Amino acid sequence: MDKRKTTRNITPPKSHHSKTKRGATRRGAHRWHHRMPRWTFWVGGLVVTVLYCWAFYYFFVGPTGFRWRALYGESRYPKGFEIHGIDISHYQGNIDWDKLQGGMISGCPLRFVIIKSTEGASRMDENFKSNFHNALEYGFIRGAYHFWSNKSSARQQAYYFLEKVKLEEGDLPPVLDIEHAPKDKSIEEFQRDILTWLHIVEDRYHVKPILYTYYKFKEKYLSAPVFDDYPYWIAHYYVPKIEYKGAWKFWQHTDAGRLPGIKGPVDFNVYNGSYYDLKKLTIGSHEDTY
Repeated sequence: MDKRKTTRNITPPKSHHSKTKRGATRRGAHRWHHRMPRWTFWVGGLVVTVLYCWAFYYFFVGPTGFRWRALYGESRYPKGFEIHGIDISHYQGNIDWDKLQGGMISGCPLRFVIIKSTEGASRMDENFKSNFHNALEYGFIRGAYHFWSNKSSARQQAYYFLEKVKLEEGDLPPVLDIEHAPKDKSIEEFQRDILTWLHIVEDRYHVKPILYTYYKFKEKYLSAPVFDDYPYWIAHYYVPKIEYKGAWKFWQHTDAGRLPGIKGPVDFNVYNGSYYDLKKLTIGSHEDTY
């Protein structure tokens, strides 16, 4: 016998008792709702609101989450800078370089493009080769950055970057992008790891690599004087001027820029100097080349 079929065909008889019981239950729940003090609902709503506001601030506005999107309309770009550039990765998708070549930022032409190349010791950005090639073909000063991972050793990451990225004369020095500190190491150990990567890559290209991170991270983890020897690329968004007191070369001031040829938002950067200074920073023309 099919028990499932038998069960479906048997309908329990309706009774006045069942209706009365269900009705009493609903009335009981209704009375319970009204017995609760009104202030409990106000407190509950306030707690939910506070948690929502905290989460919104932490993930989208707070200074530690520095890759938040523009929340206040068009970004106010910093004044007093003429050398503008962008940094890109596969997140920008397929770029129309013909259109991008004529892009302007604050009335100034686009001068440099820094491209994500590698991450950790095994990941390569899927658009790196085409982006790196096109940046040169379309006349931009180009660069490549490695995204630091705490899951691989400094040596593994340095040699992986050197294996996958072949910088040439006229390119910007290699860039190390650091955004997260390890939880299982001291600041001193973390700093030694960063210096290991920097020294290995510097030994290959004979130029000081560029160090990228947001300014509060640098102040907390990379404030040792030895890191001041490396050109600093600071990430600090939606502020009229940089709060960091030290020397810097590049400033990533927004991640919500718009340019022809790129469908979505893109990071905008300025160089702290003239075009001549920027060219002098490149591989092969750096005054400290040895």
